[in-house]
Amino acid sequence: MFNRIPPVVKNLIIINIIMFVATLAIGDFMYEKLALFYFESPLFRPYQLLTHMFMHGNFVHILFNMYTLYMFGAVLENVWGGKKFLLYYFVTGIGAALLHSGVLYLQASGLESAVTAGNMIAYEHLRILYSTPTVGASGAIYGLLLAYGMLFPNNVMGLVFPPVMMKAKYFVLIFGAIELLLGLTGRNSGVAHFAHLGGMIFGFFLILYWKKHNRMYY
Repeated sequence: MFNRIPPVVKNLIIINIIMFVATLAIGDFMYEKLALFYFESPLFRPYQLLTHMFMHGNFVHILFNMYTLYMFGAVLENVWGGKKFLLYYFVTGIGAALLHSGVLYLQASGLESAVTAGNMIAYEHLRILYSTPTVGASGAIYGLLLAYGMLFPNNVMGLVFPPVMMKAKYFVLIFGAIELLLGLTGRNSGVAHFAHLGGMIFGFFLILYWKKHNRMYY
């Protein structure tokens, strides 16, 4: 089965697995250098906009992302070809990082104002914001989900939990709405919900651009 996976998806999975094993072996050094930090953090480096996509926090994180990459990425690579698929993958992944960083900027600006007013609790939150890494291919994965929903809107998909069937377009809308709700309410704050939305938003506009210029399939 692994031999039937198209080459770009296969190599992305292999690279992610290698990076995950290296992170388990090396530890914090990998996170400090390759995870994505807020752009005003002393730990930030521009290349992290790309490298964070190959880092994962734990086994469940990488398992979910790689399984979804296999499920949707293989279909999209077969439709688009390797070069177009890889371009889409990186545009959505980097776009996710940019939107996430923009949200962090808004949060940091509010905290800095509070710190200036003498709020020491805000200082602690600001310190955490500067030192917290963001990892994972989830932004690009959500971009793939969006693309599948746009290209095959009426394909029926099944969820394991809850055990329901629905068309891909509704699946995408529900997941997008959940991420927006969780991002705005701050629930499940350890997850970069706006990064997920960023992948979907950048993917949406890239697909619209390709459709407008008749470049969807070549």
